[in-house]
Amino acid sequence: MNKLKLAVIAIVLSSNAAFAGGILTNTNQSVSFLRNPARDAAIGLDGVYSNPAGVAFLPDGLHIGFNWQYARQTRTVTTQNELLKLGVRNNGLDTKEYKGIANAPFIPSLQAAYNKNKWSFQFNFSVPGGGGKCEFDQGLGSFETVVGAIASRLIGVSTALNSQINALGASVPTVTGYSVDGYMKGKQYYFGFQIGAARKITENLSVYGGLRLLYGTASYEARLNNIRVMNGQDGMTLPDYFLGVNNGLDNAGKTITANVQKVNDGINQYVEAFMAQGLTREQAMQEAMQRPEVQTLVQQGQQLQAAGAQLQATGEQLAASAETLAPYANGMNLMSDQTGWGIAPIIGIDFKTGNFNFAAKYEFKTRMRMKNKSDLLHPTVIAATNKYVNGTSVPEDSPAQLALGAQWEMTPGVRLNLGYHHFFDTDAHWYEHSEKLLDGGTNEYLAGAEWDATKQLQVSGGVQFTRYGLTDQYMNDMSFVVNSWTFGLGVGYQVSNKVKLNAAYFQTNYEDYNMNTPEQTMSSLGLTIPAGKNSFTRTNRVLGLGVELTL
Repeated sequence: MNKLKLAVIAIVLSSNAAFAGGILTNTNQSVSFLRNPARDAAIGLDGVYSNPAGVAFLPDGLHIGFNWQYARQTRTVTTQNELLKLGVRNNGLDTKEYKGIANAPFIPSLQAAYNKNKWSFQFNFSVPGGGGKCEFDQGLGSFETVVGAIASRLIGVSTALNSQINALGASVPTVTGYSVDGYMKGKQYYFGFQIGAARKITENLSVYGGLRLLYGTASYEARLNNIRVMNGQDGMTLPDYFLGVNNGLDNAGKTITANVQKVNDGINQYVEAFMAQGLTREQAMQEAMQRPEVQTLVQQGQQLQAAGAQLQATGEQLAASAETLAPYANGMNLMSDQTGWGIAPIIGIDFKTGNFNFAAKYEFKTRMRMKNKSDLLHPTVIAATNKYVNGTSVPEDSPAQLALGAQWEMTPGVRLNLGYHHFFDTDAHWYEHSEKLLDGGTNEYLAGAEWDATKQLQVSGGVQFTRYGLTDQYMNDMSFVVNSWTFGLGVGYQVSNKVKLNAAYFQTNYEDYNMNTPEQTMSSLGLTIPAGKNSFTRTNRVLGLGVELTL
């Protein structure tokens, strides 16, 4: 149980670390793409990924391209929940911003094609999923609110108990809030190795067939330390709190015991007085019970006994609560690694007519099963954490993708591009079929242009609009995407007949996604998290350098 919800939060980085593309797919696999994302019908070496059938129209020879990208992304979740007011570091506010920084300093890709007559034999290495690491140095609201729910519950416990036992000269520690240190870091890479061949059927038509091997590796680290319930400016651990409660109940119980003894002594005085007059104890007890003052003592004794029974029941309940919450006492730590692989076919077609070029590519779904190696050895009371139980395999399919493109050379040296991508997200298989929570697949719309400014210099730019089938049921602060639009621009420079350099800048601008979060009940822990709100957004900036060689 000491993993609890932390195991879920640790997987906050499990999708699309810092790139363009679908929920689990990166499409920016070359610097040429960064210069102009609408490359689906362009003829170039980068087409080994974006338009493999069109690569057949390159000149004969060996073509090799190497690309380096640096990506930096932020993920920001703004959580609103009344429990956050209890956080000693939240300044009494019910809203808190959690920001994760994702850095991918070295994202490589390699394209190679050997063209001979009508054939083009191709190889591509890329990172079509994941691609970086992300750190949340304060954790996330979905977990901090659990700690807040613990504090809220203990506030009620202390208030209720003190109202009962203060009159007995006893007390338990009061609770005013909580303090917690959270940290999460994760990294994920999906390496793609693609081989295939294209063939020119005619001088204007080519087709492609290939396979991609996808190998995924991910590691996650999460810590939750120094969980303390606050008493004014002072904090105490959960064991110290429950120890203080037990001491308070013990003191109250001793007072009740002493008071019960006093009541019994008072009643015995009357009974012994009547026995001194010659009555038996039974007769003396009956006679004493006729006296109003004895009746009052009996009522006091009954009330004290009821209070004692209630305190005993409360103590037993608190002991059970202490046992349930004990895993939080020394904080929580999780180390998790996942690996998996899958293979999928890819087909493509390219057709040239006049000044136009049209192309299409279809990538089949990649069946992926990520195997866990973690210190979470057994299922927990929280079902979501069972995704990360050591030795289990988790479905993380890479969805099928359809890409369509068109290019028009409107004048010599000026080319206009259009593209469309559809990711069949709802046909993939993800853990507990979370894909069924989406309202449809991902759609991307792309446009761009390229200008041959001189014989050596090319200038290009383009835009991409990405729209997901998001729903409130799918979204959460542990793994989220939001709609966006992206622009890229850059240059290509032909150093010689055999060497070309590319450089580009690429930026994604994300929308905000706002949602209401429903009330959550963690019955096994006896906790309730009230309804609140979440707002999600991201930033993404990429720099790229590349070189293409013709041998």
